[in-house]
Amino acid sequence: MTSLEIALLVLAVMLLGYFLGRVTAPERVELPPPPPVDDPVPAKADAPPADLLHIESLNGPVLILRGTWIEAANSAARSLLGARVVGSDIRLTVRHPALLDAVDQVMADGASDEREITGLGIGGLGGGNRSFRLRALADGDGRCIVLLDDVTQAKATERMRVDFVANASHELRTPLATLTGFIETLQGPAAEDEPARQRFLAIMAQEADRMRRLIDDLMSLSRIELDKFIRPSQPLGLAGIAAEVARTLAMRLDADQRQLLIEEAAGLPPVLADRDQVLQVLHNLVSNALKYGRSGTPITVTLAAAGEMVRISVRDIGDGIAPEHLPRLTERFYRVDSQRSRTMGGTGLGLAIVKHIVERHRGRLEIDSRQGEGTVVSFTLPVAP
Repeated sequence: MTSLEIALLVLAVMLLGYFLGRVTAPERVELPPPPPVDDPVPAKADAPPADLLHIESLNGPVLILRGTWIEAANSAARSLLGARVVGSDIRLTVRHPALLDAVDQVMADGASDEREITGLGIGGLGGGNRSFRLRALADGDGRCIVLLDDVTQAKATERMRVDFVANASHELRTPLATLTGFIETLQGPAAEDEPARQRFLAIMAQEADRMRRLIDDLMSLSRIELDKFIRPSQPLGLAGIAAEVARTLAMRLDADQRQLLIEEAAGLPPVLADRDQVLQVLHNLVSNALKYGRSGTPITVTLAAAGEMVRISVRDIGDGIAPEHLPRLTERFYRVDSQRSRTMGGTGLGLAIVKHIVERHRGRLEIDSRQGEGTVVSFTLPVAP
């Protein structure tokens, strides 16, 4: 491996690490001890048991068992396992072998047991795809305490990280391999071949530009995700915003003999939106229409009020997209036709960026496509109060 390859791979890994961030595992919880009482006050007849007061303060599901009978359960456990779980036999109520085995181990030898379980919910095994970290321990009073931490989201995020690293690494290695191959050729057989050198340098420039676009999109997606919980609060007038995108893409439109038609309703209300991000969404959608619509056909951008939202749609005339692909179009690096997308300069991140921007604005993204006719991509933005 050449020094150039090593340097580019190190850069790619550093960028991926920046983008991925950290996944924080759910905080484990411990059953808090009862508060000290200097002057005990007789409990009222209708007061809840002290155990229930203690476990209700915990976020995750908690069960207290005496033998196989469920003596107490907090609201999170009742929501997970059913409202009538208290007073029932856990073998009949839960019927999850891993949980029952953990309880049996604790009741048999008093040692704590920790494991991960999946599919726990109302009805026991098969109650869903949620995953939990289970901890069962004895409390010194002949009872077993079961604490559950929901790790479903953490596991899903970790899977997403793994998939993303694999996909991004592949996308970066492909142009890198091309660059490396041409560098070796230019250092050897083509060193004195001027026409070949010029041809190879042009291809290398294209591959380097492809890597630049990919890294730009990765960084853009990273910035958007950092701000995803910060909702835009400034009003934005949409008049002329589509025309601004048309001016930016004028050369590409002319080169493909395309016309950008703008249908903008009069008196559109201002929306709560980030101007730069709205421009980015429109730019990505019109760029996609340019790539996948038929040459010589118009692209139509429509802006219209829709109740408490403003709907913006981009329509192209083209081959359309098969229905089985529609649900996955906003996934990172998903392409209907990988070779065609790469040839046209796509990174596979354009619609993922669009989706995250629209979600940040509390809007909706919709994709409607008919094969042989074309595609309409619409998104909504909330009207400013």
